[in-house]
Amino acid sequence: MTNISLIRIAAAVLIGSDGQTLLVRKRGTQAFMQPGGKIDAGEQPAEALARELHEELNLRIAPGDARYLGRFSAPAANEPGFTVQAELFLVRIDGPVTPAAEIEEVRWIDPTGDGGLLLAPLTRDLILPFYRQSLTA
Repeated sequence: MTNISLIRIAAAVLIGSDGQTLLVRKRGTQAFMQPGGKIDAGEQPAEALARELHEELNLRIAPGDARYLGRFSAPAANEPGFTVQAELFLVRIDGPVTPAAEIEEVRWIDPTGDGGLLLAPLTRDLILPFYRQSLTA
């Protein structure tokens, strides 16, 4: 049975060469979140992530370059009453990114903090704490 209030996405903890992580804000929204997007029917999560990173940030990665971290769920930041379920990957890059498509703003932040930004629930409550824990393990 499919839950119609569930949004399935592939998302990245995108880490730059300086250890900072990239967060994005979509046009017309307030909350920052991991880059990524919806998984199309028949698409593998790593393929969806590679496609979304190219569409949103002009960033090309091979699906095999994304290391799977797990599945995380939280209330959707921009769709009231919906839950976002993210297949989360770690991606390390050393080149520039350029906001494209629906991305209005990108910010690099120290992953041990919130960068003074309003964060989506998934990012604030699950992804950043999970990543921080991996840094101390």
